[in-house]
Parts: sequence; structure tokens; C-alpha cells
Amino acid sequence: MDFTNSKDFLMETAKVLLTTDSPSGFTAKAAQTAADLAEGLGFATRRSNKGSVIIQVPGRDHSRRIGLCAHIDTLGLMVRAITPEGQLSITKIGGPILPTLDGEYCKIYTRDGRVYTGTILSLSPAVHVFEDAATRERTADTMAVRIDEKVKTAQDVRDLGIEAGDYICYDPKTVVTESGFLKSRFIDDKGSAACLLTLLHEMKRTGTRPLYDTEIVFTVYEEVGHGGATFSDYQELLAVDMGCVGKDLTCTEYQVSICAKDSGGPYDYELTSRLIALAREHGVDYAVDVYPFYSSDATVAWKSGSDAKAALIGPGVHASHGMERTHFDGMKATMELLALYLDCQ
Repeated sequence: MDFTNSKDFLMETAKVLLTTDSPSGFTAKAAQTAADLAEGLGFATRRSNKGSVIIQVPGRDHSRRIGLCAHIDTLGLMVRAITPEGQLSITKIGGPILPTLDGEYCKIYTRDGRVYTGTILSLSPAVHVFEDAATRERTADTMAVRIDEKVKTAQDVRDLGIEAGDYICYDPKTVVTESGFLKSRFIDDKGSAACLLTLLHEMKRTGTRPLYDTEIVFTVYEEVGHGGATFSDYQELLAVDMGCVGKDLTCTEYQVSICAKDSGGPYDYELTSRLIALAREHGVDYAVDVYPFYSSDATVAWKSGSDAKAALIGPGVHASHGMERTHFDGMKATMELLALYLDCQ
């Protein structure tokens, strides 16, 4: 399957997903968006009770069931408290690198459907006022959201309908460059979700199907550790999540990363070896790495009792949980390996 001409569809799909706010637990709109995209390509979908999107892809052989998963939940923040001065104290959803959020624009979503804008700032935000403006540690206790409304007290904020527990979604700042880079927050893992949807697009365009009945699952709680806890029984489960780039790792943004082991332990030896052999045999640009601080939905599925053989691949992503970046080449290599693994014909 040739993905050379899939760049426009891939990047447009990625932009649609990336610009739809969806921190873990606040994913209904993103899930509906993903389902609509899949259904528009002619594939049936259903939802799990927890909100995951399950896309059904009939195979040529019905004797086995294969699962592919990516997650469409992201990092984010939540209102922890309202300060006496009318700012919003924060708590993290997942593991964002908080110093990278200093100065970022955000939206505050109230439980009754109102949306306000604001800015995430250090509590020492001005060099003309605070001696430690440049040096103060950026943590959940030393940062707050400045709301773009005329508020002077906590009650002023509550009068807007804002309360503790409301979601704070920060700007992904999504850009696609002429040189083929996708740079944005939340490429982990909406970049992989876009790859899977583009794979479906190519199946429809070429009239091809996978060898075995396949389900593509977009999970909605991966960033907080239990996205893969309710998977159906599959013979094999392939998690498609970001590949790590950095210290001691060989993967680049231009390759598909095949993970041999992460913090949860080694992935299935036979399945991982098969993926490596497919990439090598067909000239797919790949790297094999061990991720030092990482876990996936496949590991969670295992810990929840899944008996599937499980493995992990994904496009190389630089600066994970910060201002991330990948390249079309790495996403293309990921889609090529996925098509080979599924034996699309």
C-alpha cells in the first residue's frame, strides 16, 4: 500500500483531531469527531461504556481477531481552587511538563457549557515586579490561570459559573510546515490516530481489506493509566503510540519506532520480531528502542487480564509532553508497517 500521496489527508485529519480539546475524561467531542471520520469512510463504529471508539474493519479471513489501538485523550489541567484574587489554581491531568505551559493561552469549560479564555502564568509573572520572575519554579502550586474576564474576587469567578473540577484546555499550537513537519502539542497520540484513519482512507480508496477481522480502538483514558483496561479479547493487540526520540535512543522523527521494552516490561517477542522482519524485508525505515519512562494501552490490557500477544509501534516524536514534533516520513513509515502487518490486499 503506497501512502506517498496521503499527506494532505493525513495532515488535515491530524489538525482536526489535534484542535479538538480532549484531556482525559473530557473526550466526548473528540470521540464523536473520530467516529464521524471513520463512518464517513464507510466503516461501522460503536462505543465502549467508558467512551472508547471502536471501528470495525472486516477481514478476508474471519478465524482471528486483531486489535489496533491509539488514544485520543490528551494531557490537560483542571481547576483545583479559585484564589481570593480571582485566579484559578490548577491540578494536572496526566503528565504535562508544566514549565512549558508558562504563558500559554487556554480555555476553561464549565459544567453548564460556558467557555472562557485565559492564560496560564507563573505566580511571579512580571520581571518589573517580582525578583524571582525568571527563576521561580514552575509547578502546580506556583502557577495559575488568569481569566480574560473582569474578576477581582473568588465570588466574581463563581458568578461566571466556574468551579473546582472544570477543565482547562491549553492551545495545541498545531502547525504543518512545507518541509513536512507536524508540530503541535498532543501528537502523542493524535498523530497515531490520524495514521490509523489514513490507513482506513487508503483501504477505502484501493478497495483492500486486512487478512483478519480487525478492530481499531481509540481509547480515552490512556494518559491517566487505564485506557486499555477494557479491551475485547484479541489474538493480537498492536498499540500505535508515539515513538520516543532522545538520549540513548536510535529513532528519529523520520522513522517508525518499534518498542522492544518500556517501563511495563518487554513486549511479545514473536510479534515484535515479526514487525521488525516485515520492516526490514520491505524497506520500511524503522528503529528498535527501549523506552525508559513509558507505558501503553497494551501494557494496561495485559495487566487487566488480556491474553493477546501485544506489541507497540509509532512515529518518532520529539519533545514528548511538551512542544512535540514529528514528520510525514515517520508517519508514513508507521502506516506502511501497519498495512504490512495487517496484510492489506
